[in-house]
Amino acid sequence: MKRKRFSVEQMVGVPVAELIRKVGISEQTFYRWKKQYVGLEVDQVRQMKQLQEENTRLKQLVAELSLDKTMLQDVLRKKF
Repeated sequence: MKRKRFSVEQMVGVPVAELIRKVGISEQTFYRWKKQYVGLEVDQVRQMKQLQEENTRLKQLVAELSLDKTMLQDVLRKKF
């Protein structure tokens, strides 16, 4: 997955014209970010990002454990 070039803190709390000029992004990118983060404070966005990362990590863990369980069940079926 492609990693984003800008931190969440850079996307929130800065005037539009300054943000577009300073960071060198298009208006389309700005409005996409605005749609995603509208009404949130910087700390809320940071917390949301941490929760998303934790959720991704937990989903991966569940997938790995499910695969392990399936493999063990297959081995047990073959033995009996």
